[in-house]
Amino acid sequence: MFYVNDYYRHDEIIELAHQLIQIPSHPGVPHQEKDVAEFIYDYCGANGLEVQFQEVTGQRKNVLAFLRGSGTGNSLMLNGHLDTITPYRMTIDPFNEGVHSGYVWGRGAADMKGGLASMLITLLAYKRAGITPDGDIIFAGVIGEEGKSEGTECLINSGIRTDAAIVGEPSNYQYAIGHRGLEWFDVIFTGKASHSGSPDGGINAIEKAAEFIYRAKRDLYPKIRQREDEFMGVSLMNIGIIEGGLGQSTVADSCTVKIDRRYIPGETVQSVMQEYQEILDDMKEQDHQLHAEIRKSSANDTILSHPPLVTPMTEPIVHAVRSSIREVIKREPQITRGRGWTDAALLKVYAKIPTVVFGPGDIRMSHTESERIAIKDLINTTEIYARIIDNFCIKDKIMEIENPPWEY
Repeated sequence: MFYVNDYYRHDEIIELAHQLIQIPSHPGVPHQEKDVAEFIYDYCGANGLEVQFQEVTGQRKNVLAFLRGSGTGNSLMLNGHLDTITPYRMTIDPFNEGVHSGYVWGRGAADMKGGLASMLITLLAYKRAGITPDGDIIFAGVIGEEGKSEGTECLINSGIRTDAAIVGEPSNYQYAIGHRGLEWFDVIFTGKASHSGSPDGGINAIEKAAEFIYRAKRDLYPKIRQREDEFMGVSLMNIGIIEGGLGQSTVADSCTVKIDRRYIPGETVQSVMQEYQEILDDMKEQDHQLHAEIRKSSANDTILSHPPLVTPMTEPIVHAVRSSIREVIKREPQITRGRGWTDAALLKVYAKIPTVVFGPGDIRMSHTESERIAIKDLINTTEIYARIIDNFCIKDKIMEIENPPWEY
């Protein structure tokens, strides 16, 4: 067994996580992830790791680091995103709150610069130990996961493949082998403007949108909630934004309802979209002034859709993750069934790479006003990642689990 703690100091991972947090990479930052990608590139190079950029869009780029194997065993990708959400409404300094009370604080601490730090330190420890794994270990720091996932889409289209992957989203010592698909829709209502003193001369698009929302809640919510998957939970929808109107004294000539739809196997983007269209068609039969259309939101409309993640329990990587977590925390880890969408689905569906979601931190801290990650989680997860490599990428270990007593 490789003992990762023998090859790095705990203050190294704390400092690395802090340094990554100090580099803003949220929407609105010029070239968004460019600076943090360049920091990781320089960090890997200074520590003797093979590293390269992968151009994605403009000056935004993925950064890839490699620990080359002998080519005789399984390869593994450690995938993590470089971007964060914006630091709005934070009650701490989002970039320089620092380290105290047993935590590293700031935007992206949990989601997921802490995970990036654990992955990088794991590779660095193997490098320092002079260990050559049987298969390649690839670190993929990707852009855009909080938006369109352009980074992992580019990674897939480039042809990079491994025998399995870990996506390092915070999971609180649980792991995910399934999660819902994600699609965003805009339902656009077009009316006719007029002065509010003579509203009959106009067509109020906001009122049409309100009727649509009422019908969706009355007719569609109950159907959606009846659909359930063992590893994902129930199908979901959320109306996140309503935009419309020009002023209080003007009948609104436009209104857009923005919907977040989380769907499960048995549903498709087309079937989900059709259910909203059926509501609109029924409304049009009763209201000939209704002009409305539904389309995929440009905010996350990419070449690849955002499907559900389904990784079978029988995949060796699932056993490797599960047993590695158990070895460190000394209890049976749970499968989490209610997490949000991740790039793991792209890797599994489009690259055919069996993928598990597991990373340091508590997902309840993600996107919060006082985001933070426990130092002990960074250290424990680094040990778990090393054990996953040992359990999955070492042939003797794989032979041990070819016929495991699978527990469900």
